[in-house]
Formats: sequence, C-alpha cells, structure tokens
Amino acid sequence: MEKDTIYVTDDDPGIRELVAEYLTSQGYAVETAEDAISLDRLLANRRPDLLVLDWMMPGEDGLSIARRLRAQPGFPPIIMLSAKGEDIDRIIGLEVGADDYLPKP
Repeated sequence: MEKDTIYVTDDDPGIRELVAEYLTSQGYAVETAEDAISLDRLLANRRPDLLVLDWMMPGEDGLSIARRLRAQPGFPPIIMLSAKGEDIDRIIGLEVGADDYLPKP
C-alpha cells in the first residue's frame, strides 16, 4: 500500500526538518521545500495528499501560495503553519484557502 505523501514547505530548516521527521515517524512519505520555487518543482511531478505551508517566507509567502494553489480544481488540503498566533491571523489563513491553521512548535 502506498503511503500518503505530505509536502512540508518552510524556509526555516529546523522547523522544516522537525515537522518532516515527525510526519515520517507517523508513516507518511514526506518531501520538503524551502520556498515557493522548490515547492513548484515538487508540484510539477506530483500533487501531495496534504500540503503543510509556512505563512512567512522570503519571496512568495504562504498566503499567496495557498491562494494560488487553492484556485486549482481539486487541490489537496493545505495546513498553514505560522508563528503568527492571533485569531485574526488564523482567519486570514483560512480565508485564503488553508483548510487548517497551526501555530509553529
């Protein structure tokens, strides 16, 4: 049986690897990206079953990426991961297309 694939996109290598290691230990196949460009390279090959996406990244930020990807029919769920923890930030993340919003560890 094929494992579900999760893409983790975060410019902070420590957070990116921490999340990837945890998800791998839970039985998921995980690919990582450091920014929108490397995420787009992954997406050119395959859509994941889930995308974990950092809000604040250099270049195209997570909000813009979520908005762009959500416009694609049938794009899988997106979980926004951010150091921003205010309710308004959560609302903004969900409004642009994230399915859930989690504070960074």
